[in-house]
Amino acid sequence: MIYKLKKGDKVNIIAPSSYIDNEKDFNDGLEIINSWGLKIFHNRLIQRKSGYLAGEDNIRFEELIKAQNSKLIICAKGGWGASRLLEKNPTWEEKWLLGFSDNCSLLLSKYSKESLGSIHGPTISTLSNEPNWSINRLRIFLFDGYLEDIEGEPLNRGLAKGEVLVTNLTIFCSLIGTNNLPNCDGKIIIFEDVNEDIYKIDRMFTSIRMTKILTNIVGIGFGNFFNPKEKEKQIFLRNLILERFLEFEIPIVFNLPIGHLSGNACVPLGFEGTLNGKDGKLSINLNLIN
Repeated sequence: MIYKLKKGDKVNIIAPSSYIDNEKDFNDGLEIINSWGLKIFHNRLIQRKSGYLAGEDNIRFEELIKAQNSKLIICAKGGWGASRLLEKNPTWEEKWLLGFSDNCSLLLSKYSKESLGSIHGPTISTLSNEPNWSINRLRIFLFDGYLEDIEGEPLNRGLAKGEVLVTNLTIFCSLIGTNNLPNCDGKIIIFEDVNEDIYKIDRMFTSIRMTKILTNIVGIGFGNFFNPKEKEKQIFLRNLILERFLEFEIPIVFNLPIGHLSGNACVPLGFEGTLNGKDGKLSINLNLIN
């Protein structure tokens, strides 16, 4: 069962992906979590490094498994390498697991095994760079079980209701054909990504279309892919989304505040939500236990 947090609850920080390269951002993130009255536990993550990873696979895997004795697990940062841990078939308990970017492989695997608790949202290393509304959103969600609606740009009308799945697009594509990707039928899917050219995004959209994996989704949204100042790329992406997904005849919302840019709204996976293609709002329905 998934519970609201309370002061004094244990939080484990894990590093399942790339090594920590910014000690200040990491420590600033810890300070925020500590200010909420939670008890933080973590290994000596800053010194840990194996190539571009935050330690060898067996070390990162054992850390992931042991961390599930806490109420909340927060990934230190994204990067690369978390999917390697899935080869060891981790078992999942219904505890909160927070992260995004490369960490999405863990979030998706957990959800695919019918274990609630995956949260797409800031890592420890990005938390202090989030705007106040995003930090407060995460705290209120964890302690009070409440989420404000978030809003994007509507591209196709309609009202979708279903379980919400938020993920990095590249990671989603990399898990197709494995047993770590949830069934998408009846779902509202939200994609985000970063540092991917338009032609690469087009290639991933085409790959997804050919697998038919999204044939029965009820709504689709897109977080941030490019800096808003890159207006030409934004226009290209908007047009590409319409070209590849308009024929699905489902609500489409663009430019939701989700992803790698500052303003990464936390969204839990697997909870019922509503995507409104008229006003661009994404709502999540929560029923957490005290």
